[in-house]
Amino acid sequence: MARLLIIVLAVAVTFPAAAGPSEGRAKELINLLRQDCGSCHGLTLKGGLGPPLLPAELADRDNSEIADVIMNGRPGTPMPPWRFELDNGEALWMAGILKEGLK
Repeated sequence: MARLLIIVLAVAVTFPAAAGPSEGRAKELINLLRQDCGSCHGLTLKGGLGPPLLPAELADRDNSEIADVIMNGRPGTPMPPWRFELDNGEALWMAGILKEGLK
């Protein structure tokens, strides 16, 4: 619990324009990253059907670029759009979490 709060606060400080989700919603989004994203990108996000989602692989990508992929998917690939589940701020928050490394 404390680790999640530290992550949430670190992301909020790093990306002050995006207020970040509530603590409850942050837990839901972390679960989505672990379970839903992990089902294709590997449960440790080291890759699987989809590419790795580790900080080293995402370092050269802007958070808004990552958020765009989360929201709109990748046509012609198994990566679905998550617009039905997320808003833009949540996708940006998730991008920040991925770039920092999901703990």
